[in-house]
Amino acid sequence: MGAAYGVMTAIFQHGWGAALVGTHAVGAIESWIPLFLFVVLFGLSMDYHVFVVSRIREARDRGMSTAQAVSFGIRSTAGVVTSAAIIMVAVFAVFGTLSMQDFKQLGVGLAVAILLDATLIRVVLLPSLMVLIGDRTWYQPKWLDLLRRNSHGSPGPSAPVGVSSPKPASLSPKHAGARS
Repeated sequence: MGAAYGVMTAIFQHGWGAALVGTHAVGAIESWIPLFLFVVLFGLSMDYHVFVVSRIREARDRGMSTAQAVSFGIRSTAGVVTSAAIIMVAVFAVFGTLSMQDFKQLGVGLAVAILLDATLIRVVLLPSLMVLIGDRTWYQPKWLDLLRRNSHGSPGPSAPVGVSSPKPASLSPKHAGARS
């Protein structure tokens, strides 16, 4: 976010590289742009960071070391995350070519932030910090054990008393031959 705000300030307030987006230094960034940029980028970055960290956690739960799990998680999600980032950067860069100053500012800010987040943060910062922290990455305080017990793999609540649970339908011998 800070880098995106800095690039926007450099282009739209100071005029550095303003010719690249076909504008001149307007002297100010529209008042709603920083908050809107933060909200959109927070949602997008959390979406794919949860995706990446989930793959890393799954690999760790299967018995890999933290370093192996990080490597596996980054490699297994690289195609999806990179493709999504390329598409978003291209779309938001097009916003930077529009004539309205609001859209130019929004497009430049989003494109720069997503480009940095999908490259430097996901490829360099996240993996290096997780490997550096090691097994402490997965530390969970005792009072949060409730979250681990209620994971997706645990059985859900039982049926209320007096309500029978549905039984799977089995094929009768006469229908069993029809499936083969």
